[in-house]
Amino acid sequence: MRTAVYERYGPPEVMRLQQAADPVAGEGEVLVRVEASTVGASDSAGRSGTPRFARLFFGLTKPKHPVLGSDFAGVVERIGPGVSRFAPGDRVFGTLAPAMGAHAELVTIAEHGPIAHMPDGLDAAGAVATVDGFLTALPFLRDVGRVRPGQRVLVNGASGTVGSAAVQLARHFGAHVVGVCSAVHEPLVRSLGAEHVIDYTHDDFTDARNTYDVIFDAVGKRSFGACRAALTPHGIYLTTVPSAAIMLQWPLTRWFSRGRRAAITFTGLRDIRLKAADLPLLVELIESGAFVPVIDRVVAFDDIADAHRRVDSGHKAGSVVVAISQVPSAKPASRQVAPGDSAPSDSAPGEVAP
Repeated sequence: MRTAVYERYGPPEVMRLQQAADPVAGEGEVLVRVEASTVGASDSAGRSGTPRFARLFFGLTKPKHPVLGSDFAGVVERIGPGVSRFAPGDRVFGTLAPAMGAHAELVTIAEHGPIAHMPDGLDAAGAVATVDGFLTALPFLRDVGRVRPGQRVLVNGASGTVGSAAVQLARHFGAHVVGVCSAVHEPLVRSLGAEHVIDYTHDDFTDARNTYDVIFDAVGKRSFGACRAALTPHGIYLTTVPSAAIMLQWPLTRWFSRGRRAAITFTGLRDIRLKAADLPLLVELIESGAFVPVIDRVVAFDDIADAHRRVDSGHKAGSVVVAISQVPSAKPASRQVAPGDSAPSDSAPGEVAP
């Protein structure tokens, strides 16, 4: 099989394709032929070795995970002894996280791990585009922020992979959602459920006072200190990006504050049993139309360095998908923004679902 590998930290050009032995499905495992995966912020950090704390996971001096990628969608190729939930030919999607290795034509995963049958109406590109955002945003909003109907939730970075998922989930939980993004992505963010959109290039959402029950900084660009006054007296600030400040503020505000709090949770390291338990909800929301994938672009496996460049640019909307075994077409269920568009278009590749 072909895999995307890298042997040293560096720019996207360090990525290259290499042949590797096909994996074998063991007891209780499923072998999946991967049609699509994604390149996300964690893959960019792993490839570049920045920020430096990322090397605690990826390797201090050189990469210890030569094949990146966690999320996958494809077709069951074979099943190991004892497998009953899946059969060859089943269309499936899921994640290997916290393990890596999905940037390959074949992967193995335990049948009771984070793997599910692909929702009706989605192709591999659409299915894989939902995984990371959903499994990241859900624990933040449901388990840490405890979002409830009627609350005001602000999502900073609302057009990104995690932010676009957070907008949809907060809306599903009954919250009034405010999205922060650039003006070019306002139509997309509104279509996902935001009642109001703030263009960060013209307005600063932290100028608000006592306004938001939850501020979810999905891109880690604003600090708790900057956001504190914009929170209601018992509001909570959530961030996806670890820093020395948040690691101190998190326990201090949890244990000693009766007012505004700050928190972080490491969703990628969650127990795989918890992730597996959450996937049926994702399937349910997709099939009901309450959750749609947001795809920035689909890149051929041979051009995986281009996918890394797009993520590094910081301007993507939704997920950058890598077509691995075949080029998946984006179905109408996917909401996409073509790079450089002044607004979402209704024609490929910048397609927006009705």
